[in-house]
Amino acid sequence: MATQLAEACPIVEVLDHVAGKWSIGIIVAAANGPVRFTELERTVEGISRRMLTLNLRKLERDGLLVRTVYPTVPPKVEYTLTDMARELYASLSGLLGWAERHRGEIACARAVYDAAS
Repeated sequence: MATQLAEACPIVEVLDHVAGKWSIGIIVAAANGPVRFTELERTVEGISRRMLTLNLRKLERDGLLVRTVYPTVPPKVEYTLTDMARELYASLSGLLGWAERHRGEIACARAVYDAAS
């Protein structure tokens, strides 16, 4: 049991990173090709500049994003999903589809539960 727990720790850590509210939004926003910081800032609803920066660095560190800086004035920076992140996006797409299909049922279940409480 202790061995399983020790082996699961890195998995839990990775899932914490990629399953976070902001990480999912960033991955979804970058799924259609290279994206710039300002595009992400506009697309990922509610994220602050600081939180976006922190999450981009985290995703880059985890090997899910590639940050490309072009030598222009001002510097142009683009973020692209890695192959690993595109594979993750395919899984996220299934989960997002599931959430869309069952959103109404979940809302009804919550209402029934809340009414009974």
